Amino acid sequence: MAEVVRVYEHSTYRDVYVVELEDGSTRLATKNLVPGKKVYDEWLFKLGDVEYREWNAYRSKLAAALLKGIKELSISSGSKVLYLGAGSGTTASHISDIVGLRGRIYAVEFAPRVMRELITVAESRKNIIPILADARFPQKYKHVAEPVEVIYADVAQPDQASLVLLNSKLFLKDGGYLYLAIKARSIDVTKEPDEIYRREIDTLKVGHFEILDVIHLDPFDKDHAMVYAKYFK
Repeated sequence: MAEVVRVYEHSTYRDVYVVELEDGSTRLATKNLVPGKKVYDEWLFKLGDVEYREWNAYRSKLAAALLKGIKELSISSGSKVLYLGAGSGTTASHISDIVGLRGRIYAVEFAPRVMRELITVAESRKNIIPILADARFPQKYKHVAEPVEVIYADVAQPDQASLVLLNSKLFLKDGGYLYLAIKARSIDVTKEPDEIYRREIDTLKVGHFEILDVIHLDPFDKDHAMVYAKYFK
């Protein structure tokens, strides 16, 4: 890995950084909340007393959306986030860096094997609360999570948008934001991705969401789109 030349905050997204390397290349990054610790074998960059973690867009759909120029990042220091389909914690760890110790991430994951990896990440990141649950039944974790400003959803379910609506009614504050990673092939392999995106977006509109932006995630994730929306109860 080439030497770090400079690090600067992204011109559009607060608390997201660009690391410029000696070879002329750049990397997206977040400030490491737990210096010295990696989550998914990402690069660590040290400049002065601050350590940054590479945010790999091939491993994180949110990073891909940022590189593709999504309108805004509504996650910031102190944000409370409900993460549906948190997986092993790759993207959740970068959100953890951004929200800091004043923020919280309620990380819902259904698969016990993956949950074990998520718990390992949460052991050193005290702002991640792992929840082993099915996101289709949000009432089952109502006693654990609190009202949030943002829902981030990345679930491989045929009813992704409907699932988001159920969780929004219980947890998302009025005027809160949604990032929904739509996996077209998880919904219906027989239909064109654009048709799937339109159908899921229409479901969100019926459920009181205003669509602010839609970004296709190719080449980082084929047949995926990220929907950014605002909620009005």
